[in-house]
Amino acid sequence: SQSVVVVIDIKKIGILKKYEVVTLNASIKTKMNPVEWAKKLQQLGVGEIVINSVDEDGKMKGYDIELIDMLHNSIRTPLTVLGGAGSMQDIYNLFSRYGIIGAGAGSLFVFKGKYKAVLINYPNKEEKSISID
Repeated sequence: SQSVVVVIDIKKIGILKKYEVVTLNASIKTKMNPVEWAKKLQQLGVGEIVINSVDEDGKMKGYDIELIDMLHNSIRTPLTVLGGAGSMQDIYNLFSRYGIIGAGAGSLFVFKGKYKAVLINYPNKEEKSISID
């Protein structure tokens, strides 16, 4: 089971903003409750569940703690969390609150500075000293 990983995309839906499992880039609402779906996956023997907060993905304003609490308190399967990391502090807070848990942080490592410029990599020491003739 350790090699079976399931990703669940979750979005707040409707006026009441209830969490729901979504698919196809959140274009299809499944009417499935994320906690019930995660429990079913656990029962089926998956080794890890990755939860993606579609609402927070790319915003860099922190993880959806309410969503993580719901799932973390309902299942024993290891979780990895995606969607919302905006700083190393966000990751630290996640680890501190939940113990060992995986954390995704794509935008944190790509978008830099006040204007969120795209920075794919930094020049290394040798590249900084190269002169172009």
